[in-house]
Amino acid sequence: MKGKNQIGRNLTGNICKLSLFLVLATMVGKNFAGLGFPETNIVVIYLLAVLLVARFTQGYKYGILSAVAALLCYNYFFTAPFHTFEVNDPSYLITFAIMLVTSFLTSTLTTKEKLLTKEANERGEESKVLYMLSSKLSDAADMEAVLKITVESISRLFGVNVGCIYVGTQMKSIYIQQVGKEQIHRRVPDMEELRGKYSNLRTEYVKETDGYYFPVNGRERLLAVVEIAPEVTAEELAEKKKLLHSVLENVSMAMERIEVTVERLKDKENMERERERANLLRAISHDLRTPLSGIMGTSEMLMDMTDKEDRRQELLRAIYQDADWLKSLVENILSLTRLQDGKILIHKEMEAVEEVIGAAVAHVERSFPGRIIQVDTPDDFRLVPMDAKLIEQVITNLLDNAVKHTTSEEAITVSAFYKKDYVVICVRDEGEGIAKEDLPNLFQIFYTSSSRSADVKRGIGLGLTICETVVKAHGGTITAQNRTDRRGAEFTITLPLLEGDGSNV
Repeated sequence: MKGKNQIGRNLTGNICKLSLFLVLATMVGKNFAGLGFPETNIVVIYLLAVLLVARFTQGYKYGILSAVAALLCYNYFFTAPFHTFEVNDPSYLITFAIMLVTSFLTSTLTTKEKLLTKEANERGEESKVLYMLSSKLSDAADMEAVLKITVESISRLFGVNVGCIYVGTQMKSIYIQQVGKEQIHRRVPDMEELRGKYSNLRTEYVKETDGYYFPVNGRERLLAVVEIAPEVTAEELAEKKKLLHSVLENVSMAMERIEVTVERLKDKENMERERERANLLRAISHDLRTPLSGIMGTSEMLMDMTDKEDRRQELLRAIYQDADWLKSLVENILSLTRLQDGKILIHKEMEAVEEVIGAAVAHVERSFPGRIIQVDTPDDFRLVPMDAKLIEQVITNLLDNAVKHTTSEEAITVSAFYKKDYVVICVRDEGEGIAKEDLPNLFQIFYTSSSRSADVKRGIGLGLTICETVVKAHGGTITAQNRTDRRGAEFTITLPLLEGDGSNV
């Protein structure tokens, strides 16, 4: 209704202007005729009227209409026979034709110049609006500031109330509305409903009874929804469509910049926490290593001084084993912190897989007397590029893990074989296997299973993390799964046979 009223007012105003200029031209022409001025002066007056109509009305049609009306007025009032549209003198036809063509050209050129001027002014205004918007958005420090600038700019553009709802997933949702000159925080509606409703929109709007809803889309998802009051007409939206979309694009870039900044701050905080945790672990590990070595040495010395049949032997052996277990945890912590800090270099050399596996098995059998580990290695002898000390630690950690999750009657096997361009090392056991809920998290730092048997000695979730870090540094992979042929777990390591560049971990 508002749009129809506005169109009616514009039409009435343009007709009144056209009529006024023609009436004035006719009155001035009458005066000129009474004073005996030549008819050419009267023609010029009508041409001036056509020029003024084209200048002060909107569109080409009023200029063309005024040209025709001026010709008819000149014929009616100033050519014989007067007050009729007949022409006695054929020479007037040439005058009429020249007058009509001149009026058409004058009207068209004036209207075109006016439209070009209007377009240039609009572009200048748009550039000014976008410059001011970009300047303000570049200074915005948080998402709330971006929303305030958005609603203020769009409200000024259309002269109505405007709201903006941030619906991003990384931060808390915000809803700000510009009501007149005041900005109000509104209650945030159902975010999931908004995302589902507007996430598929790219450049168009949704018309609701309470207003127009425009999506502010990022590169991958919906960032915000702009709500424009229903007082705006479809004609106004169409007229300022390009400018509005430019505003929304600027807002989108500003919102993504804020999100990236927030994400970077979170990453920085996480890195700081990780660094502090690593420093704490490193300090504790260094402080624990010396007394643990002393406890192990003292308990071993006391075992040698005590008779084998003495009941205290079992107690001393338990002290030694627990101290050894704690020392292995300390060594794992130190290794992990060195790996994360990049202080351990991967020095690859051509090594025999059989020798590395044998060293790891020997180490585990010394720590767990009476446990026999089966070894199955390939018959053909090939050298593999690796850091033997680190790969030995990986296999030792896997074997140590297998021993802790099996009884003395359950077998543990280490096998190796060559396949295409890499060597495969498998550690299998016949123990309790891996719980389904633990499989996705086994290699996460500090992850320990909550479903282990009560008699299994718990670690702190570093061994497998170290294994994965070392293997990946060699360009290989490590996976874990339950055995398919029988009960038990299976860890598989692949290492490339082609030597690559040594890398820092």
